[in-house]
Amino acid sequence: MKQGFLSEYFVGVTAKRLTEVEANPDKSNQHEFNGVKPLKKLLGEERLTDFPVRFVWMGEENEGFSEDSLATWYDSREHHPTRSEFRLYFRSNPVMEIAAADDLLIIARRPSGELLIIVVAKDSTVENQMLWLFGVPVQIGRGFEYRDFENGPDMQVDFAARFILEELGIEIEEPEADRLDTLLERFAGLFPTTAVFSEFARKTLPDIAPLDDPDAAILAWMEHEEKLFRRLERHIVADRLESGFWSDNEADVDGFIKFSLSVQNRRKSRTGYALENHLEEIFRAFELRYDRQAVTENNSKPDFLFPGAIEYQNEKYPSSHLSMLGVKSTCKDRWRQVLSEAARIPNKHLLTLEPGISENQTNEMLANRLQLVLPRGLHITYREDQQKWLMDLSGFVRHIQEQQKHES
Repeated sequence: MKQGFLSEYFVGVTAKRLTEVEANPDKSNQHEFNGVKPLKKLLGEERLTDFPVRFVWMGEENEGFSEDSLATWYDSREHHPTRSEFRLYFRSNPVMEIAAADDLLIIARRPSGELLIIVVAKDSTVENQMLWLFGVPVQIGRGFEYRDFENGPDMQVDFAARFILEELGIEIEEPEADRLDTLLERFAGLFPTTAVFSEFARKTLPDIAPLDDPDAAILAWMEHEEKLFRRLERHIVADRLESGFWSDNEADVDGFIKFSLSVQNRRKSRTGYALENHLEEIFRAFELRYDRQAVTENNSKPDFLFPGAIEYQNEKYPSSHLSMLGVKSTCKDRWRQVLSEAARIPNKHLLTLEPGISENQTNEMLANRLQLVLPRGLHITYREDQQKWLMDLSGFVRHIQEQQKHES
């Protein structure tokens, strides 16, 4: 196991496409997978009875849920002198009830011994992400394939890997804690505004040169801010948990749930604002003209409008010199919202940090004249045909520079 690599979170995985018999309860009520060689490599050849398993369903748009259960790994012919026939038996559960033939099945073993059984909807964005993360062939069939991270090829947990692991509900370990005192001193143990925190993140990562490589800069700033935020969040949340949730000498369940939701909502909203803050710093560095959240038709507010609202509202200003950029840290189905913004601009741009969006989604974007923009380091998570169409942040900056040349 190497810190900061995938082997820190998984010993190994097996993956396959579900067959009709495995997915359809009308075809079989056995609730088990055949213990072929790849599963033996993952689980060994000793009987494991009622060990913890977490079943996870992940559908399109990251709609998912999980169910904790128990499973048994056993040799159905353990008393036979020459033959063995291993099986992984599991109890009926909502994840396997929703599973369909040809969905992607991933069985992953954590260093703790816990098993994750992940079912991913076929042709979904999450499927692309899982195939890339675990190094599974895109054309995987109905036979298990095994990946050993402890003794085989390992992957460093970069921005894209972190994104996908957190979608699985896996908290990323942060070995560096050297700036916690600085954070507490600077912000007095309270959450600052996103603009203030983004500026702090950039100042504490001084060697980044956005003019040289805006794609690397945006990922470095986002990852650094995320690490700093999680350290501060851990401290603040721990203090709140230590004080407990009590009301009139009774456990305040509603108070705990409200607090938990506030933590999750803060994480989601802060990421989006942080991305806009760092993009704005890059646009300033390149001296691009823009307005942020300018009002256009029907009170819509594109995240960035180039060169600005005054030019946009001037009907004599050529539409060919206008651009807009929507910004969404994760796309999901919300990318369509961008299509109704800034009607004078028929070809729109959308920047996201979401790795591996499905071909169905990107084809629909292309059909709607929406150009997807991603930092160059995330392009590798997309399939080869998609990568030819993607635009990186450097390319988008050049596009705006070309448009604004006539004004200089």
